[in-house]
Formats: sequence, C-alpha cells, structure tokens
Amino acid sequence: MKCDSLAMRLYAVTDRAWLSHQTLKEQVEEALKGGATCIQLREKELDELSFLEEAEELCALCRAYHVPFIVNDNVKIALACGADGIHVGQHDMQAGDVRKTIGDNMILGVSAQTVEQALEAERNGADYLGVGAVFATSTKLDADAVSHETLGEICRAVSIPVVAIGGISKENIMQLSGTGVDGVALVSAIFASGDIENTCRELRALSEQMVKACG
Repeated sequence: MKCDSLAMRLYAVTDRAWLSHQTLKEQVEEALKGGATCIQLREKELDELSFLEEAEELCALCRAYHVPFIVNDNVKIALACGADGIHVGQHDMQAGDVRKTIGDNMILGVSAQTVEQALEAERNGADYLGVGAVFATSTKLDADAVSHETLGEICRAVSIPVVAIGGISKENIMQLSGTGVDGVALVSAIFASGDIENTCRELRALSEQMVKACG
C-alpha cells in the first residue's frame, strides 16, 4: 500500500492517555467506522513485546478496513508487525536511513516545520509530511509552532501529500482552508471524545470541506 492524498484526510494518532472503559483497539475501530483514513500507533511507554502485540492487533484491524496503518518512530516494530508504514520526527532516525531500512514498498512519513526540512525529507524518500504544530497543543508539549503561512509554503514547495497536525479541532479546522494541506492529523480531538465514531464522522466532513476550499 502506498500513500495518497486521500489517506491524509482524517489521520488519527493514538494516545493511551485517553483510554478509560475501552481498549485501544475498540477506540481505533470506532475511529475507522467514523471515517478515519489513516491510523498511526504512537507508543512511548510500552515494553517491546506489548508494543508488538498491540501493533499486530491494530495492523490487522486497519487491513480489514483498507486503511493504512503507520507506526510512530519504531522501525523494528513497524517491520515486525507488517505495518504499511513508519513515521519519524526530526529528532528520530534520519529519513534517508529509514528508507534504506524499510525498502521501497512501505510508506515513510516525516515531520517537518520548515520548507528546508520538507524538501530534504522529500529528497530522502518521504511519501508524506506531517507539519505542525499548526495550533497550540497540549498533546505534544515540545512541538514547535508552525504558522499557517509557513504551512502553505511547505505545501507549495513539495509534490507529496501534507497533513497538518497540532491542536486541530472541529472549532478551528476551517482556518486551514487555503493552505494547500491534504488533511488533518488529530489526537485528543478524536480519542478524548466520548463518541469517537460520530466525532470522526463530523471531522471527516469538515476536513473534506476544508481541503476542497484549499483547492
């Protein structure tokens, strides 16, 4: 499976901080039912075995829904579980090294905050870019702010899909209209919701409207 712009429309990034009475699999399936177009598993605390078991479970679930499954940062886990792709940040493994490790058939996503970083990521084999934080976010406290002007410059500079991330919600998503992004990546706006499926349905509709306005 390769990455296209449609996979960026509603990109859900997991966060077990919002687990309560549900399992992560149950939350992710709700998101998929509501129209999530890509799932990224982000785990910072789990041991390797638990991480792999979770990744295999979610990978099979995403496959059933024909939606790309991406693992954040951990190339070893991504390869072991048969994920569709891997996403790395500027402070993780270098994109060019990741591409050499995973080969040509897996999706490679790279975080970028500047035009220079975006162009370098594209040269090194990135299939899409995650750009942010486009709004203030409590999910990733060390995230650098990216202005909407810079976001637009990045979108115009590269030929690969761009997904905006960071503090995006139903209330502010339409402010990204005209930037050129292919969609939005969300964490708490999805997984902190009391009704993930319907929240995703609303967010997917708003994202489609926003992207159409971009065009």
